[in-house]
Amino acid sequence: MNTQSNQHTLADRLLGLAMVLLAIAYGYGAQQFEEPFGMAETIGPEAFPTILSVVLGLAGLALLIKPQAGQRWPDARTWLDIVLVLIALIAFALLLEVAGFIISASLFSFFISWRMGAKPIKALIIGFCYSIGLFMLFNYGLDLSLPAGWLGGIL
Repeated sequence: MNTQSNQHTLADRLLGLAMVLLAIAYGYGAQQFEEPFGMAETIGPEAFPTILSVVLGLAGLALLIKPQAGQRWPDARTWLDIVLVLIALIAFALLLEVAGFIISASLFSFFISWRMGAKPIKALIIGFCYSIGLFMLFNYGLDLSLPAGWLGGIL
């Protein structure tokens, strides 16, 4: 194995370790959510974050145990995309309570789709439909309330 391949294996293992640590912190945080009064028999607010933390932890463990062979180090454009996605995720989190799920998720979906090469109008329409569908699924199908925000009077 050459030096460059060892660096990539180390990078995969470091990413795996970071994912496992993030999964532990996220899973712990999810267990701190208070269960709404009278909702003891339904899916609580901690269910989906817990599922996500388990999936994240398992993916991180897979990278730790068996890193990908022959991977190339990401180029500058990929790093720029990663930074932009992180900024979009932070903006989504900041907008969620104020603007509501539908608007913030629509903007996030539009931005990610557009960065991945979708045409702007298509990305906006798909993001909006996707956000409405998820909002309906969580609020009315699973009885987990997502913030309505600015659309609270309409929904």
